[in-house]
Amino acid sequence: MKNIDGNYKIGELASMFGLTVRTVRYYEELGLLKSSDRSEGLHRRYPERNIVYLKRIAQLKSYGLSLGEIKEFFSLAARDRSGEACRRLLICKYKERMEAEERIVGEAELRLKDLRWHVRQLETVKDFFECPGRQCGACDFGEWCEMKLDGPKPEEEE
Repeated sequence: MKNIDGNYKIGELASMFGLTVRTVRYYEELGLLKSSDRSEGLHRRYPERNIVYLKRIAQLKSYGLSLGEIKEFFSLAARDRSGEACRRLLICKYKERMEAEERIVGEAELRLKDLRWHVRQLETVKDFFECPGRQCGACDFGEWCEMKLDGPKPEEEE
């Protein structure tokens, strides 16, 4: 795949990462990749360092960063060769993602709790519209029952 000069054709890079040629071109338009001078056949050639860039792009995208945010990292890296500014910014972005993921997990746990209750309730009745307890006062589901309670279910009050 690699030419003797250490460069890759656009299609070679694309296939190495499961991308389309158009995506590689788009990354170049955004300034995320750098091609060298065109070959005699007027084809773009991409130096080997673009493999590292594409790996970093894939990693950052997998953590939910947008191409705009990724471009910000690449631009910052070009200005700060020590890498310290990128490291600090990436820590900040990762913490933001962690908080967002923790919120999603919390919401999913509440939905699971509610679904488990609905399954237990439905397993005790024969008919979808039947109340699981003949007398609401003694019903095991009284604190959760949407038919009995006028307000929200207990987990919604938190």
